[in-house]
This record gives sequence, structure tokens and C-alpha cells, in this order.
Amino acid sequence: MDFHSKLLPVPRRAVFKLEGYHTWCPTVVKDGDGRYHMLFSCWPEESGHHGWVSKSIVGYAVADDPLGPFQFRHFVMEGSGQGWDADVIHNPTLIAYGGKYYLYYMANYGNGEYWDHRNHQRIGVAEADHPGGPWRRSEQPVIEVTPGAWDHLVVTNPTATVTPQGKVLMVYKGVGEGPLPKGGAVVCGVAEADHPLGPFRKVAGPIMVNPDNDWSVEDPFIWSQGDRFYALVKDFQGYFTRTGVSSVALFESQDGINWGPADRPLAFLRQIAWEDGTVQPVDALERPSLLFENGRPTVLYCAVGVDSHRDLSFNVAIPLQA
Repeated sequence: MDFHSKLLPVPRRAVFKLEGYHTWCPTVVKDGDGRYHMLFSCWPEESGHHGWVSKSIVGYAVADDPLGPFQFRHFVMEGSGQGWDADVIHNPTLIAYGGKYYLYYMANYGNGEYWDHRNHQRIGVAEADHPGGPWRRSEQPVIEVTPGAWDHLVVTNPTATVTPQGKVLMVYKGVGEGPLPKGGAVVCGVAEADHPLGPFRKVAGPIMVNPDNDWSVEDPFIWSQGDRFYALVKDFQGYFTRTGVSSVALFESQDGINWGPADRPLAFLRQIAWEDGTVQPVDALERPSLLFENGRPTVLYCAVGVDSHRDLSFNVAIPLQA
């Protein structure tokens, strides 16, 4: 697959912002009535970009067109106030299964300091009859850390897909053991379950390993298409995309467990090609997710950070060629 060649110019209306908030992590599903439902992360603008780690909540917006404009409706999930998910809900990703919707997310708690919240990240799941909620969340993490393993310190960035056999396959980011506060290698691994609520079994990791740098990949998005699985991942160093700069790589797998770069590994660079002919370089074009219609991806959604401080952020919808 040549994913890069599928990207089409972006209309200016295909941008979602929420006044007073940073917006991030878009995930979109289409319902049986033809409406499009977006869940997204957000946190107060005045807290700066790093506010995601201690103040993020999840909002809900709807549209009649997959490119928008999306209209904000309400907030659907925030920290519970106690325990492992006390303070933050972040990294939402949606799947539909058996007539219900399932939301995977990162949750954390902490003392207000960046690294304390970052190092308490765990993965949860919630279930709902409608993307707008109400969401019934898990009381405990659906994915926990494994002491001494590749995901010793942190688990986060979940992405999931339903396999042709009806199982749920998850790829997620982990941080290994190492000097604190950063910890060790940043890589990904695989878990699977017979049902979206779990229990999940860890079956592989680390995967997508950069031999030249411990900070390998993050922000995976996986899907099943044809006879294989595909993944979009943020390639910190541009090692897999062969660009030498932070970019998004395309991986593929025959079984969802053993992954390698695609023959054409560059999915996209950090720039937006607008319909008016302008090409806008940005500091971040990440947290990729796809909308599927008739079994094929039709829209790529990403979070955008405009400058190096990411004081201006929004979600963008990039149309794809069939």
C-alpha cells in the first residue's frame, strides 16, 4: 500500500477547534443514520500544551459530513477523582462491536507534576450504546504495566481493531525500565482479547523497534484490510520512513503480531496541503486515526500543533483517495 499517495488536498472547513481548549486525539465513527461522531481529547488552553498530562478530558462532536464542520455537543468523560484514573482521560479511540461502541483510552493520576502523571498512565475501556454516551468505564485498567518487561513503567496510546476472526487486537505504547523520570525505551506491543472489554492477553512486544534510538514509535493506529493488518505510527526519528525527521510511518503485518515497515513506509510528513494550494508546515501532525466506509479508509484524522510551543492546536480531517 502507498498510503502517502492517497492523501488529498484539505478544505479549510475540515478543521475542528473548541474555544478555550487545546484539542487533540480525534477518533470518528459513522452511525446507521449516516451521521459522524467524533470523540477527542481537550484541556484548558491556559495550561499550555503539556496540560494534556494532568488536565485532559474527552469531548464529543457531531457532523453530517466526515470532513465537518463538527459541532461540539458536550464532554463525555473526565477523571473519576480517585484511584488509577483520578485526574486524566486522554488518547480516546473508538470501535464498534456487536451493536455497541467501545472506547479505549489512557487514564492517570498524579501530584500535578508532569513526570508523575506521565508515569502513572494506564489503559482503560468503556462501553456505550451511543458514541455520545453515557459511557460505562472499567473500574480497573484493561492493560497494566508488567514489571521488568518492555512496558515496565507506562502503558498508553491504545489502538484496537476487530480481526476477521472476531477477536479484538490492540497495539499500545509502553515505556520500559530505566533512569527516572523518563524511564527506558519507548516502543509498542500487542495484546488480544475475545471481547472488547477483555480480558486482554499480552502476546508480543516490543515491536517496531528502532535499533539506533530507544525512543522508537508512538501513537499507533491499526486496522485490518484485505489479507493483512496495517498500522500508522509516529516515527520519532524518521528511521522507518527513511526521512531522518519526525514523520508518520506505515507498517504492515500478516498476523497482527509480527510487524515490519511497508514497502513504501512514508505515510506522511508534518505538513498540510490545503485545497487553495497552500502547503503549511506544522510542528505536529500526529495521533492518526481513520474513518472507514464500505471497508475502506476514506478520511485521515490527525491532531495538529502549529508551532514549536503548540500553543495553537486543532484536529484536521484529510480526505483520502479510494
